[in-house]
Amino acid sequence: MLKSQELRKVAPEVDPLRIGMGWKVKDLEKPQIMIESTYGDSHPGSAHLLDFVKEIERGINENGGKGAKYFTTDICDGQAQGHDGMNYSLTSREFIADMIEIQAGATPFDAGVFVASCDKGMPANLMAAARLNIPSIVFTGGIMAAGPNMLTLEQLGTYSARFERGEITKEEFCYAKENACPSCGACSFMGTASTMQVMAEALGLALPGTALLPAISPDLMTKAYEVGVRALELAKEGIRPSDILTEKAFENAIMVHAAIAGSSNSLLHIPAIAHEIGIELDAEKFDKIHREIPYILNIRPSGFYPGEYFYYAGGVPAIMEEIKEFLHLDVMTVTGKTLGENLEELKKNGYYERCYTELEKRNVKKEDIIKTTTNPIQKQGALAILKGNLAPEGAVIKHSAVPKEMQDAVLKARPFDSEEEAIKAVLTGVIQPGDAIIIRYEGPKGSGMPEMFYTTEAIASDSRISASTALITDGRFSGATRGPAIGHVSPEASEGGPIALIENEDLIRINVAERKLEIIGVKGEEKTPEEIDKILKERKSRWIKPVPKYTKGPLGIYTRFAVSPMKGGYIEIK
Repeated sequence: MLKSQELRKVAPEVDPLRIGMGWKVKDLEKPQIMIESTYGDSHPGSAHLLDFVKEIERGINENGGKGAKYFTTDICDGQAQGHDGMNYSLTSREFIADMIEIQAGATPFDAGVFVASCDKGMPANLMAAARLNIPSIVFTGGIMAAGPNMLTLEQLGTYSARFERGEITKEEFCYAKENACPSCGACSFMGTASTMQVMAEALGLALPGTALLPAISPDLMTKAYEVGVRALELAKEGIRPSDILTEKAFENAIMVHAAIAGSSNSLLHIPAIAHEIGIELDAEKFDKIHREIPYILNIRPSGFYPGEYFYYAGGVPAIMEEIKEFLHLDVMTVTGKTLGENLEELKKNGYYERCYTELEKRNVKKEDIIKTTTNPIQKQGALAILKGNLAPEGAVIKHSAVPKEMQDAVLKARPFDSEEEAIKAVLTGVIQPGDAIIIRYEGPKGSGMPEMFYTTEAIASDSRISASTALITDGRFSGATRGPAIGHVSPEASEGGPIALIENEDLIRINVAERKLEIIGVKGEEKTPEEIDKILKERKSRWIKPVPKYTKGPLGIYTRFAVSPMKGGYIEIK
């Protein structure tokens, strides 16, 4: 028996309450589908979702089911930048997933549709789908168009830093701000929002070829209706996320992540989603797969083209075709077919021809956007996991965005206990070539793990230091980050990790090829590993754990119970 019908038997109030909001008596006996979305006037990635929700609902209702709309609005990382609002960002992922669980747990449904577009809303909905484990399908809300001269939002950090330094006029800065977001959808580059839409499809929870469709495309509205129809079918077939989200599916997603140079924040989100289904992904799996899978996508911020071009070149299926020899093609997907069957079907139904029509309009070739594995942009994926006495549990670097001369470098530490102090030092010229800017106490337990976007952009836009300094933090970065940036340093400073013990002019060695992040000297003088260990132990004996920055509300809960960034930064109450 369907869950909705079991509910009617044990809770007689259900029928009159639903009739009271407009349901017909005949609707009560139909399969009931929850349509969960992040719709709200919070940002362009969610403001447009209601139209898709209504079309999904129509697909359900016209085919023998009854859809019910639920909303858990997400926040915008872009609008949270530059102030303490950013501390709520990663925290919001946890509470969105929790709210969805509350809504679905209080009123059981026969299946769920999960609708989102952006940085935390998308992974939160994926986490919730995995946690609820009812028949589920994900609908991704697409990507915004680029502005004039292919202007995209991730360039605003550079414009801001240049304006602060007096390199451009107020008018030039305002023009960029007024034209960087010409439509709704996820920001038009392969940041965290776009990456997580891609991950939803790569994991097998979204219909093939739907991730990162232009948000204003009529094709996306057509797909919304199809998702509604498919949700109803899933309720009858009983296919659940646990049938789809296998270890092989996560490996496929990480392979796609490597090929697209996906956001480093995915190393927080993918393990958190896996954890919900009972699979523990360690950082070494990411590193191993990224060593094997070439980086082939020429999309910003690592590449040249705006994000909407990804779909024009064939989207996720085109990436999968290029790395097909590595993928697990036998995994089950939300279509009820295997990944291999889905890919063959797309080739037969004209999917690629429809995509390439848009490339022809722009006089661009598919190979300009998606390279081949024999002629990649980079022979390895974009990310690496670094370890050493500075990061015993690991740290993340997007080395595809790092200059060659910084792939193996020894730098002098300039530690700061907050991002505000660090960015001031960058903008006022205190930071010199050869410095390692250390930003600490910004991990999950420190302040909620905010992004260091403005600091990285200030560094990347300053030619004096952009190719000769690095930023190392227990916080995280925007998916738009460029340059030598190392994040997620674990254990974090608030837990007494070695990053808390760094002092001014300590020597820091970064070696991407060897996957090393080490303290190798003190006061500019190199020491033996044994000497460094002794020095760190002595410093640790003097270290005093700081008073928690937050003790109440969601940030109080998150900073108390969040696990290590290298595990996924999710809440775990023991």
